[in-house]
Order: sequence, then C-alpha cells, then structure tokens
Amino acid sequence: MKAYRSMVLVSSDAKSMQSGAQEVYQRLQEEIRAFKLEDEISLSMVGDIGRHDAVPLVIVYPEAVIYGPVKPEDVHYLVEEHLYKGRIATCFQAPVKELSGRIAWLSARKDTLPAEQKIVTGRAGIVDPTSIEDYIVHDGYQALGKALSSMTPAEVIEEIEKSGLRGRGGAGFPTGTKWRFVAKASGKKKYVVCNADESEPGTFKDRLILEGDPFNILEAMTIAAYAIGASEGYIYVRGEYGLAQERLLNAIHEAERMGMLGKNIFGSDFSFHLHVHSGAGAYICGEETALLESIEGKRGEPRARPPYPTTNGLWNQPTLVNNVETLANVPAILRNGAGWFSKFGTKSSPGTKVFTILGNVNVTGLIEVPMGITLREIIAIYGKGMKNGASFKLAQTGGSSGSIIPASLQDTPMDFDSYRNAGVSLGSGALLICDEDTCVVDLARVLVNFFRFESCGKCSPCRIGTQRAYDILTNISEGTALMRDIDDLKMLSENLTELSNCGLGQTAGTPVRDILNHFRAEVETHIRLKVCPTGVCPMSGRKV
Repeated sequence: MKAYRSMVLVSSDAKSMQSGAQEVYQRLQEEIRAFKLEDEISLSMVGDIGRHDAVPLVIVYPEAVIYGPVKPEDVHYLVEEHLYKGRIATCFQAPVKELSGRIAWLSARKDTLPAEQKIVTGRAGIVDPTSIEDYIVHDGYQALGKALSSMTPAEVIEEIEKSGLRGRGGAGFPTGTKWRFVAKASGKKKYVVCNADESEPGTFKDRLILEGDPFNILEAMTIAAYAIGASEGYIYVRGEYGLAQERLLNAIHEAERMGMLGKNIFGSDFSFHLHVHSGAGAYICGEETALLESIEGKRGEPRARPPYPTTNGLWNQPTLVNNVETLANVPAILRNGAGWFSKFGTKSSPGTKVFTILGNVNVTGLIEVPMGITLREIIAIYGKGMKNGASFKLAQTGGSSGSIIPASLQDTPMDFDSYRNAGVSLGSGALLICDEDTCVVDLARVLVNFFRFESCGKCSPCRIGTQRAYDILTNISEGTALMRDIDDLKMLSENLTELSNCGLGQTAGTPVRDILNHFRAEVETHIRLKVCPTGVCPMSGRKV
C-alpha cells in the first residue's frame, strides 16, 4: 500500500452530507490536483466520527488537525496553507474544547499517527529475500554485530524490556520479561523457537515476513539466543508455506556461509544452530506447548501448565518461544534503541502492529500501523471505506481466536490494554470487516464449527463444549431453539474459557460471549420471531 505525506479525511455522516461534505470533498480533489499534490496526499471520506455541531469536518494527518465546519469556499486556502505551505490554518480549526470524547484524543496523538511506520515489514518487497548481501546493505546484521561486540546478554534483555515490546501473538506478554525468565532458568541446554505456524483463518502476515525478509528472523533469533544463553533453535513453519520454508532454508545456508550463523558467529565464542521444522496442518500446533510436542515427534497436544516452556520446554529444557512478528521487531530495537521504538504506538503497547484486512471494505490486504489506531481509522484510511457505502456492523479480530468487535467500539484504541478494558481482545492481527448484512448467529456458528473440528480432544470442556455450542447455534439459525438455550450458550462460553486446557479451548467460547454481550437482541430475534434479521440463516429468506 502506497505511503503518503499527508492523509485527509472528510466526514460523511448524514448531517455532514446535508451541510455540503460532498462539495468540500470535490473541491479538495480539485485543489489537490491544482497544486500537483496527488502523489503526496491521500483523500478519503469517513463516516460518523461523533460530532455534529461543526460539520463537515476535515481531519489532516500526520498533524491530527481537525478543521470544521469547512465550506467549499474555504478549501483553496486550507489546501494552500496546510497541505502546500505546511502551516496549520488556525482560522478554520475546530476548538478542542468542543470535540467529543471520541475524537478529542486525536489532537493529542501527534506521535501515534495512522500512517504506516514499517518496522516489521519495511524490507519486505524491497530486498532480495534470497540474498544475504542485499540484506546486509539494508542494515542487516548491524543489531547482531552490536549485541556481540558491545553488549552483554543482560544488556540485550534490558534493552528489550525498556522498549516495552509485547508479544504479537495475541496475549501481549512482555517480551523482555519472557527472555529474562529463560535466561535465569537452569538447564543443560536452552532453545529458541519461532512459532511460524500461522493457522488462524484470514491471517497471512507471518507469511509475508518470512517470504519477504527471512534473514531478519534469523538475526532476531540469534540475538535472542545470545541473550538467553541458547545454542540451538527451531523455526516451526506451517506446512502449507512451501516458499517460506524454502527461503528460510536458503537464508540459514547463506548465514552459515557468511559466518553469521553456526559456530563462532562474527568470530566470537558464541555459536548458534538453526533448524526448520514443517508442521502438518494442525491448528492446535499453534499453541506453544503443542508445538513443542510436535517438534519432539509426538502428537500435537497441549501440555499441562505449569511448568511453563520458560523452564521446561523443548525436551524438558528452558525454551524461549516467540512468534514471527514479535521477533521481527528485535533487530530494529537494538539498532535504533528502546527509546526510538517506544515513541511509536501507545505508552502501554509501544511499536506497531501488522494487520490483514479482509471483508466488506474497498481495499483489502496487509498494513503495518502504530498500536493505538482505531478500527474507524483503519476502515476509512486503509480500507478506503465500506463497500457500496454500507454501514459498518462489526469486525472479527485475530482470526477465529479473536473477538467480535461491535460498531460501538470502533473508536477504542487498538492496543492490548484498551481492548482488554473494553472486554475484547486484539488477537493475532486478522481483521474481518463486516457490514449490516452479516448475521452474528451465522458468524458465530462458523467460528465455533472451526474450533469443533480443530479441537485435539484432549480435554472434555473443549471437545464436548464446542460441539454443544455448535448444535445450539445451529438450532438458533434454523429457528428451532428456545430462549433457555441462550443461558446454555452463556454457560458453555464461560466453561470453555475457565476449564479448557489450552488457549484454543479458552478462546473457543469468545464468539458466543461477544454476540450475547453486543448483539443479544439479534440472537433473540432468531428465537422469538423465528426470522433472521439479515436473511442469511435458512429459517427465512426475508429480512424483518
């Protein structure tokens, strides 16, 4: 996706349109062309942003300046002054004190802007992924060289801790803390494992990183191994990712040839060996302990915890398990410093997040944006709005294991703590954007069906609970359910979360929980009136 110097949003809610938003948008297009700024300025219309007393509004990033109300005759001066000369047109600026709670915080977010800051994916598509020389030209192995030549293992861990990097697999556990746990653990041998078993439906961010910048992952794992005292590592790659495996194997060979992997790296006393392990298509192997079982040649089933992999991991030795996106941040942090990294994102969730956008938006694909961006911004700026002008209804985050986010939360900052406080989760990075024609019962049924098939069957709450939840949702969708089934669904969701052995079962009840919390009226309509409000479910071909 092309990067622009500035992004301009025009409000397009009903009142804005009545007040001339379309004319303002057209004049902006004309003036941007007149000043020959088409290649530098991105112009989009955005829906209701929660303020109707100063419409139409024009918001300009990266300064996060909000103008309003803007008239067509104001546009020439605004473009000339702000977009061409780079000076804020204060005479048209909306007073901060009048901003609603939804958007008042935007003007204070000058260091957390919704423009792509590519830390993780910056080299993907630019460097030759098969050439270590090309990687080195683009700052490759500077971080490892710095770590081995001028930093102790403890100092490396301290730098990662200071950066505030949190695991990007969905849980958001502090990365530096995990590294310190493994470093302090006692064992005959220690391991570093990269979880590249990207099996969440709709997620392909790890694939892009592995295929586009494989040497970055090797460098990151080598740095991690130096920090925790490991001598061997494994990259567990989804079996269907043939090209990613091929490029990783080539990268390992090239790194060994150049003395940047294997024995006496950079001529030091430190040695580290890497292996690529191909998965066999089991979703459960994305869970870190099941992944370790698979590497050991066993059936991929989760282990009981505690003990945790940090003390008893691969072959019962201390093991560091990080996912692809988490590791991809490490070299940049060491090159530029923890302070540099913490300037992006939010205070509690620094850095960027890689998202895949799918569903009912005009532009789908992959983006990397600062943590703390909102769904509204992602849809308007990167998705270029909803398809066919439809209304946004919900987003499903993080693949099947994420949350169903209603429209009422689309202005909530997308970081670990803000989402947790709102009762939802950020997940691994997939965003399924859905319009008003999406049936929440049908969506939850599809997601629970996925968990039902992918359950390893080791624990009864997951094995039986997912089947029972699927049966009830099927009855609701077919118009044969009773009101008491809602109570059963709620109980099943709670039991799955509290009693399941691993993260798969613990998140299997999330779709049920979310539709009952945010769309209960729609669920009850299926049961009480025996109709589907969207006309999706087989009970009815019509909408109410």
